[in-house]
Amino acid sequence: MSELTLFLLRCGYLAILWIFVLAAVSVVRADMFGTRVPATAKTKSGPKGKAPKQPPPRRRGAPTHVIVVQGVNAGARAELDGRPILIGRGNDAAIRLDDDYVSTRHARIAQSGDQWFVEDLGSTNGTYVGTARISQPTTLTLGAQVRIGKTILELRK
Repeated sequence: MSELTLFLLRCGYLAILWIFVLAAVSVVRADMFGTRVPATAKTKSGPKGKAPKQPPPRRRGAPTHVIVVQGVNAGARAELDGRPILIGRGNDAAIRLDDDYVSTRHARIAQSGDQWFVEDLGSTNGTYVGTARISQPTTLTLGAQVRIGKTILELRK
């Protein structure tokens, strides 16, 4: 092989190596710091200053909040006011868990009609309702335990 061919192979190999290193750093950064939420998504008012829609009235016996009952963040809670609740390690999570087995955006609890559902967002370690690992949105009842990593959450009144 000529010196030019050898030089080009070395440069190509070095470029591929750097692409791999930068991709690995990007994944680690995204896992540690999460994704950025635009400032417009953080505000509670609707478009052009209009007030947000009022949540539907709660029926008697419906859950009012989700609380962490076991794990490092025991006692953390989020109100169920009709908006989806994001659970994970990211800064944009409504319930932020300091658990090594929890993804940045691990699961979401959302309402559909009068029922609440939990949905796994493609996490590595999975989301469990009771002892069953879920792979699609699953209905939650009052007092149902949701396990995410080593943390257990519960819907309560």
